[in-house]
Amino acid sequence: MHTIDPQSWKQDLPAFREKTAEFYAGTLDKASYKGFSGLYGSYAQKDGKASMLRLRMTAGRMSKEKMAFIADVLVRYPVPRVHLTTCQTVQLHDLDQDTVCDVMEEALDHGIVTMGGGGDFPRNVTCSPLSGVEKGEYFDVLPWAEAAGAYLMNFIKAEKMPRKLKVGFSNSPANVTHATYRDLGFVARPDGCFDVYSAGGLGNNPRFGVKVAEAVAPEKILYYIKAMWLTFRAYGNYENRGKARSRYMQETLGGPEAYAKAFREKLAEVEASGENLDLTVEIPAVSKEGDGVVVDGPRVIAQKQPGLYAVAWHPIGGQVDKQAFCDLSAALAQIPGTELRLSPDQTVYIINLNGEEAQRVLALTADGARSAFECSVSCIGGKTCQVGVRDSQGLLSACVEAVRAAGVPDGALPQMYISGCMSSCGTHQTGVIGLRGASKLVDGKPQSAFALFVHGESRQGGETMGRELGTILESRVPEFVVELGKTVAAGGLSFADWNAQNPDGLEGIAAPYLA
Repeated sequence: MHTIDPQSWKQDLPAFREKTAEFYAGTLDKASYKGFSGLYGSYAQKDGKASMLRLRMTAGRMSKEKMAFIADVLVRYPVPRVHLTTCQTVQLHDLDQDTVCDVMEEALDHGIVTMGGGGDFPRNVTCSPLSGVEKGEYFDVLPWAEAAGAYLMNFIKAEKMPRKLKVGFSNSPANVTHATYRDLGFVARPDGCFDVYSAGGLGNNPRFGVKVAEAVAPEKILYYIKAMWLTFRAYGNYENRGKARSRYMQETLGGPEAYAKAFREKLAEVEASGENLDLTVEIPAVSKEGDGVVVDGPRVIAQKQPGLYAVAWHPIGGQVDKQAFCDLSAALAQIPGTELRLSPDQTVYIINLNGEEAQRVLALTADGARSAFECSVSCIGGKTCQVGVRDSQGLLSACVEAVRAAGVPDGALPQMYISGCMSSCGTHQTGVIGLRGASKLVDGKPQSAFALFVHGESRQGGETMGRELGTILESRVPEFVVELGKTVAAGGLSFADWNAQNPDGLEGIAAPYLA
């Protein structure tokens, strides 16, 4: 009742092929092509000579079958780069005209939709990556997130949509999906219900979400999605693209309380309309059993199912090694009951492994991050993205290389969050250390630099926007990071403990680099 057959999108693909051919022939400019191609989940890259394609992985879930399709694409087509995004999607980069069109169409045959992946459309629904297997979670929110994702596809061609509509589900106060500050967020409670937040978002003029409802039965979540759309239609500034996001409605309507009131009025309209949006979903059970082999290590997570494990694999910067991906896909094809879960921090979790299987997967994923710091988050960066200002990927690589060369131990540095521009795709605004592409004048000339944000927090109940300290030359950021790591390590503390004991410590170390 609330789903769209992926095959139905094929009727839209001839138009994409036609416009893409015009763009590569030089008869359609980049700006006009961008306004068209976003509907299809594709953009031209910065140089205008190649394309990217965004593959939706609803709720961050990647089955073995979808993984096998991607691995096959990497073998059959020229796909130089694979990037994992903070919205739990897979981006294929540096694609030529034929490849982007062919892969888009083939993906639909494997249940992978690209439609609405960019532009003024509902984006990929995000979900706590270990939902259903995580110890301490309130309940498994994944089936509800998938149902929401299916329903939202009905709004791909709806009128008067916000510039982006991001919906997230969280299974615990860890709030890894930032559900309390999405356009619409469903936050699990211990009683098996959701609290609902709305009109939040990062980027220019960031806002934390407004709690618009408490103790909502999961079966009723689609009414809130419909109400979100109606609220934006009524009050959103869809004529000014710079303010065509739900968070601006907090200000337009006179504050959070006024926004909540307006939202509830639209919710009442939906409920009174007679439209049946009640959900019935099947909550899956993990029937697999352990094999008695005990596995431990920094990349191993014991699931709530006894004897089963998840293995974490974090490709640095979300940049996936293609051979490692293909080898992992081939191995998982022989392991029953497992699948991949993508995390908003660009970590991949391989779940439902017994001890022996976990050991095998650990060996296959040894190419990833070696420390908490190397699990830092980065957007694709200004060398690739049309709107990017700075090379966030290059900065992260330089920092990782410098930290390794300096011998800074694991635990002395936290994850960093790096965005190439104000859009905050690297979620720099709520990281304990965030960096955003900028410029700094040196002898009257602008130089490549990054603005430094500190003490941000995403955990539910403690949400805090990082405080902007100033701007550091890009060339000096690795030096700053190494000095910070050495200072923390010298005290014999973890970064979290050091930061708690030295609330002004970050500012003190950063000061000379900001001058």
